Amino acid sequence: MTTGADRTDGSGTAEREEARRVLVAGVGNVFLQDDGFGVETVRRLVARTPELPPGVELMDAGIRGVHLAYRLLEGYQTLVLVDTVSREGPPGTLYTIDVGPEPPTARPEPGPLDTHAMDPATVLALLHDLHAGAGGTLPEEVYVIGCEPRDTSEGMGLTPTVADAVEAAADLVLDLVRRAPSVPQRG
Repeated sequence: MTTGADRTDGSGTAEREEARRVLVAGVGNVFLQDDGFGVETVRRLVARTPELPPGVELMDAGIRGVHLAYRLLEGYQTLVLVDTVSREGPPGTLYTIDVGPEPPTARPEPGPLDTHAMDPATVLALLHDLHAGAGGTLPEEVYVIGCEPRDTSEGMGLTPTVADAVEAAADLVLDLVRRAPSVPQRG
């Protein structure tokens, strides 16, 4: 676990502050062109690791939504999902969405869990279901950095418009995780 600086409590005794744990997860299928946006953005952030504040972890979640949901129970205060988001804007448009800590109101219909088709809402619904059954700690803050896709049909590589948005999305993620308060974990 990442730790932060020493601080002094009211009695003058030094305590160790723990850095706020933040998970940035790139979600998507790299075999469906622009759907690989989240994965590519996290890859770009890996190259910029020295710019990340302490306590920030990167995860190429790809299509492994179940794995992501289980990992989130390990005590992250903030989750930043990076994925494509269709909001009928021009391709390459970036969105920052504050999802909040509550479970999604639109939940998937009961039935077999398709681990290859887990969008952020499905992952968050599964996370809340797992928490109810297994315990763990839910994130206090959940954000989505999304990009309007041009083409999510079969094929490798992002379309040029979406590829051009990757660096700006990495900048948005960095700005967001730098703003996340560096406070001790709540007990």
